[in-house]
Amino acid sequence: MPAAVRIAPSFREKLWGSTGLSPWFPDPETKIGEVWFDAGGRLPLIKFLFTTDRLSVQVHPNDDYARQHENSSGKTEMWHILRAAPGAGVAIGFRESVSSQQFRHAAETGTIDALLNWIAVRPGDTLFIPSGTVHAIGAGLALCEIQQRSDITYRIFDYGRPRELHLDKALEVSHLGASPPRATLPVRCPFFHTEQLLLNGEARVISPRTQALIVLSGEGLIEDEPFLPGEVWELTADSSVALRGQGRLLRTFIP
Repeated sequence: MPAAVRIAPSFREKLWGSTGLSPWFPDPETKIGEVWFDAGGRLPLIKFLFTTDRLSVQVHPNDDYARQHENSSGKTEMWHILRAAPGAGVAIGFRESVSSQQFRHAAETGTIDALLNWIAVRPGDTLFIPSGTVHAIGAGLALCEIQQRSDITYRIFDYGRPRELHLDKALEVSHLGASPPRATLPVRCPFFHTEQLLLNGEARVISPRTQALIVLSGEGLIEDEPFLPGEVWELTADSSVALRGQGRLLRTFIP
């Protein structure tokens, strides 16, 4: 197997998606919300997200709960903001602690937005969302998401869209205290380690374990193969990979 291999993208249509995916991908005719890069259990699941509408207010379970109830791992994730329209933001946790009764009432009456900790974001911001953190992504954003390989999501409120809600399970797994602070790179947790790589000329990446390079901007060569924004490359374990060019990349792996 070569030391560096492109991971093929998988494009997912979403109601809240966008037709403006450039410069990372060609602009499609239908609304694409997520672009997945899945290398199996060797790497975290990597996604690019594009939004023209708000996503649902939601929460993900931890490993113990997900294995018991969903036969799956849980989901801890991080977001790195790539593009943000003026005023765009995300919600991470609550502004202040709430009771389970307040939580349920706010979800059922559609007033939960007022309890959430909404944060204005701009390109380059990084946010860490541990399992159990109630969160939402606003409109007008492009971001890179790195997460555990799980898609277990409990929707709490969906802004009137006719999709199933999972309020009882969400109440069982949600942290009801005030929200954690936003993160900075590098992000380290038991499920992934992510850091920024700025390329200006030549560099060599030593890869003692399988890892991914996520191209956010720029262009150049990875082992004499051209790279462009929106590509994700898998670097095999025990490899040494030459990079040449200009760009900003993320490097991520499972510790």
